[in-house]
Amino acid sequence: MTTTQNEPLFNHIRFIMVEPSHPGNVGAAARAIKTMGFQQLCLVNPKSPTIITHENAIAMASGATDVLENTTIADSLEQALAPVSLAFALTARPRYIGPPPKTIRESACIGAEHLRMHPSGQIAIVLGTERTGLENHAINQCQYLCYIPANPEYSSLNVAQALQLAAWELRYALLEQLDFPLVVKTPGKILEADLPATQSEIQSFLTHWEQALTAVDFLDPNHPKKLMVRMQQLFTRSQLSHAEVAMLRGVCTAMMKTARKISPTTTS
Repeated sequence: MTTTQNEPLFNHIRFIMVEPSHPGNVGAAARAIKTMGFQQLCLVNPKSPTIITHENAIAMASGATDVLENTTIADSLEQALAPVSLAFALTARPRYIGPPPKTIRESACIGAEHLRMHPSGQIAIVLGTERTGLENHAINQCQYLCYIPANPEYSSLNVAQALQLAAWELRYALLEQLDFPLVVKTPGKILEADLPATQSEIQSFLTHWEQALTAVDFLDPNHPKKLMVRMQQLFTRSQLSHAEVAMLRGVCTAMMKTARKISPTTTS
């Protein structure tokens, strides 16, 4: 089962950048949300009205030009939040008065639960300017203040980097909510050699292995102690394939052949 931006719940998340000034950050933001399956990027009063068509924005989008081209421009945060039912203000600065603070992971879980309870709802992650972050009047329009628990001695994150982390946490929470696998792999052709070896193959190999270890004087058959027991545990944990057993048996054959070549009876 695949999960892309076509999953309906992913279309209920809006990422809002307030007064962005650097085109590269806007392009990087578009790329960040697309890699996590989201599409909605909104800019509030950007420094340049043509910021999304700037060459640096296009370059940093790195293929996420569809998100960039569909970015909405709002004159105010109030306008950007108009269709939103739950908003999170992403900031690194603590506030003594304002919405309750939550980590970005807690916020993502709250957001996923909100959409479960209100399927027609809309969630917003609001980020401030590159230089000063969000102002108090913007934060107070959000239901929660959320933060990334970064290194307290150096918690400075580029806005696009912060947005990437927020998008990942939301994706993680939504996929768990939808009971989708977090890693989607396209099944390729499975070769018979890559299938797990049978117990019969493993036991035959272990017999061969014991003979090889004896031939190179690593194992004393009169005093084996627990060597072969430990070897058996090692190879059992490894869950060897047909091909790996064949390879190791080739090693055994080479060990025994070499041991015969250098044995005292051969060289005398």
